Amino acid sequence: RDRFVKPLADAELQRLQALVLRRRQLVQMITAERQRMRISHAAARPSIERVIEFLKTELGDSDAEVATHIQRHHADLAAALASVPGIGAASVAVLLAELPELGKLDRRRVAALVGVAPLNRDSGQMRGQRSIWGGRADVRRTLYMATLTAVRHNAVLKAHYEHLLAAGKRKKVALVACMRKLLTMLNAIAKNGSTWNPQL
Repeated sequence: RDRFVKPLADAELQRLQALVLRRRQLVQMITAERQRMRISHAAARPSIERVIEFLKTELGDSDAEVATHIQRHHADLAAALASVPGIGAASVAVLLAELPELGKLDRRRVAALVGVAPLNRDSGQMRGQRSIWGGRADVRRTLYMATLTAVRHNAVLKAHYEHLLAAGKRKKVALVACMRKLLTMLNAIAKNGSTWNPQL
């Protein structure tokens, strides 16, 4: 039963989830206004610019609220996760808010929960191509953006990515494999209470 019954989030986690959701909404609104700016008439642009500046101010306030909440309630875990090259403050906030199971599950189950585990499409004797699907899309998007940074600045993931490309893997397939490896590292750090160590 414990595998299927998920406990309700406590008040602190609910507050963090609400703050992270609001931050995502502000980012989406800024993106939408910038897209309107590209196709709008010159008469409408001053209004759009004022809205964008207001939204940027709100986004800054939202970032400060999220950072204050994390520092107050999740400082140790946040610092451990942020020690991984490629993981920034926004990624840490999303992981803490929307993946509270981090560090409490094994690497295979947490990969399936996020949706970075390759699932088969087999039927009888037919063997379909493995692909990822399902899982928590917002966490997966955040992990994807973090991985794009990590394969440039994290020596371990950069070497893994280049090894996969040299083996003939497509770039997107190699990135997904690095996403899973990064998630495995984060899960181990959260489980052991350690910080990033490239030697491990």
